[in-house]
Amino acid sequence: MKNKNERPHKRLDLWKKAIEMVVGVYGATKIFPREEIYGLTAQMRRAAVSVSSNIAEGLTRRSIADKLHFLNISQASCSEIDTQAEIALKLGFFSEETFDQLQEQLIHVQRLLGGLIRSIKQTK
Repeated sequence: MKNKNERPHKRLDLWKKAIEMVVGVYGATKIFPREEIYGLTAQMRRAAVSVSSNIAEGLTRRSIADKLHFLNISQASCSEIDTQAEIALKLGFFSEETFDQLQEQLIHVQRLLGGLIRSIKQTK
C-alpha cells in the first residue's frame, strides 16, 4: 500500500542505494585513527550524506535545471568519496576488501545517478 505522504525520492532505488552507501562509509570510517575524526573521517561522511541528501532535494525541485543542479552535486560528492577512499587505502586506514566494497557501492550509485540525469535531460 502506498503512503500518500511518502516523499518521491524514497521510492527510488538510487536513493536507497545511496543510503546504503552512507551506512557503508560510516562503517568503514569507524576504524580510522582518532586523530582523523575531524579530517578524513568527517570529510568522507559528509560527502556520503551529501549524495543522498542532494538526490532528495533535487527531486523536490520543480524546474529541470534545479533538479539537474542538485543531481550534479551528488555526482561531485561521489567523486569526492572515490578520492577520499583512495587516500584512506593508501594511508592504510582500511583494507583492500573494505575499499573494494565501497567502490562497488559507489559505482552502483554513480550508474543509477547517471541514468536518472540522462532521463531528466531527455524531458527537456
